[in-house]
Amino acid sequence: MTLPEKTIERLSGYRRILLDCLAKGKTHVYSHELAALNHITAVQVRRDMMLMGFSSMQRKGYGVKELIDAIGVLIDTKKGLNIAVVGLGNLGRAVTTYFRGKRSKLNVVAIFDVDPEKIGRIVAGVKCYSDNDLPKLVKEMDISIVVLTVPPEQAVKSAETLVACGIKGILNLTTVPLNIPPNVFLEEHDMITSIEKVAYFVKNHQG
Repeated sequence: MTLPEKTIERLSGYRRILLDCLAKGKTHVYSHELAALNHITAVQVRRDMMLMGFSSMQRKGYGVKELIDAIGVLIDTKKGLNIAVVGLGNLGRAVTTYFRGKRSKLNVVAIFDVDPEKIGRIVAGVKCYSDNDLPKLVKEMDISIVVLTVPPEQAVKSAETLVACGIKGILNLTTVPLNIPPNVFLEEHDMITSIEKVAYFVKNHQG
């Protein structure tokens, strides 16, 4: 079953909240609680649950652990996926440090950079390699996803290299839009665009 991108985003958001609920000892959660924490409607939550084929005990709500497991079956792979961060600048370090160990089925296994002074460094337990080693290590380490954090002028060339190496998914955190073949899933996130969106609504609220 292939779900819409927005649905997957919401399911990931649900799981993040549910994991926090589980850590606090909460065993059940209602649709309106999930909705409020995700800034959506309870109707949307129930639609997503129906799409998953997941039902609740009406009086208790959804079982937290059971829902976490159900979302994992849809989103995760059984053996997990290996991820590389390409670009060991400030953003690359931050991404590696933040993401390392957050999900058991998504493993950051390598960092790549062109700067000889960065080669061999260890960030949050992850070693930095030369980008010249990309083709070899993508195969050896079974890397299928890359988080791209290189400087803008390197983005297009890096993306072309990644596609040629057989990478299946790219999260592009650079400010440069990429043209990627349809067999590679591309997610682009420009923080400037996100901040401008926030600024627009702040402006209108103040007005």
